[in-house]
Amino acid sequence: MLIGLISDTHIPDRAKVLPQNVLDAFSDVDMILHAGDLTSMSVIAELENIAPVMAVQGNMDRANGIDLPQARVIEAEGLRIGLIHGEVYPRADTQQLVYLAKELNADILVSGHSHQPKIEKTDGVLLINPGSPIVPRLADRTVMLLEINNREVDVEIIKVGAPVCSALDFDKFKSD
Repeated sequence: MLIGLISDTHIPDRAKVLPQNVLDAFSDVDMILHAGDLTSMSVIAELENIAPVMAVQGNMDRANGIDLPQARVIEAEGLRIGLIHGEVYPRADTQQLVYLAKELNADILVSGHSHQPKIEKTDGVLLINPGSPIVPRLADRTVMLLEINNREVDVEIIKVGAPVCSALDFDKFKSD
């Protein structure tokens, strides 16, 4: 099973539509998981033209009146995938994410919120954050592909655009 992972799209706040590179990256997926901060249900409608979508509510979704579950668990190929936005502080705190995964009895936890891609196995849980294809934080614009075959897992980071600010630009910005 091939699953597209996406988070923090912030449409139409930060962009009008999903980049075509995202749609292309997901062209062969069986399912898409969105880890929150859609800010518009139009994102789900657009992604559902490719494959079924499961999404959870992010902190910015609540502010925009979008009513989605705060957590979901999806079973795929004998594994439990937890899906949350990940409003833990500090952002992307590994210990808190592992705790949330264990609460969901998840083998894999997909989260968002940090806008930074992450793949980390800790305490028997695979933690995945696909980053953001629209507003990354000191990272490239990314989504991910999660492939599961007979309980074997492969995760691929897909860059869908240039970084918002390169290190060179950031150094120049700091000195201005």
